Amino acid sequence: MTEIAFWFVITMTVLSAGVVVLHNQLIYSAMALLFTLFGVAGIYIFLWADFIAGVQLLVYIGGILVLIVFGIMLTNRISSVRLSQSNVQQGVGGAMAIWLFILISFVVSKTPWYKSDALEPIETVAGIGTLLLTKYLLSFEAISLLLLGALIGAAVLSRKEN
Repeated sequence: MTEIAFWFVITMTVLSAGVVVLHNQLIYSAMALLFTLFGVAGIYIFLWADFIAGVQLLVYIGGILVLIVFGIMLTNRISSVRLSQSNVQQGVGGAMAIWLFILISFVVSKTPWYKSDALEPIETVAGIGTLLLTKYLLSFEAISLLLLGALIGAAVLSRKEN
């Protein structure tokens, strides 16, 4: 059952990422990005990285994706409801993606992988929380100030000029 759930999450992530890249309507691409980010959080859960999965849900889905959707819907340059974009070099990007997929597949197939039995870690969140609030507190606060500056900058840029 776990393997079926894993392949479902992988398939959902890859297909929705394809919709993000290939769809011409920005709002549909943003909604497909929601499923892509949920799929990435699911992959983190399969890797026993529950803290990173929680951060993925809170920051990227709860913050960044909502900001993207608000940016699409509240921009003052919209003249109609159907906001679309055009991909001028879609063929070149597709060829590069196929070439990169073949290269990565070749490397994965030729690499001698080390196999061992993986044990689930006992505590992952407690150790990360302790490190964030002791050893890496200055970095944590610097990132929070950077995000606050980005938020203030976005608010200033979104104001209408009188």
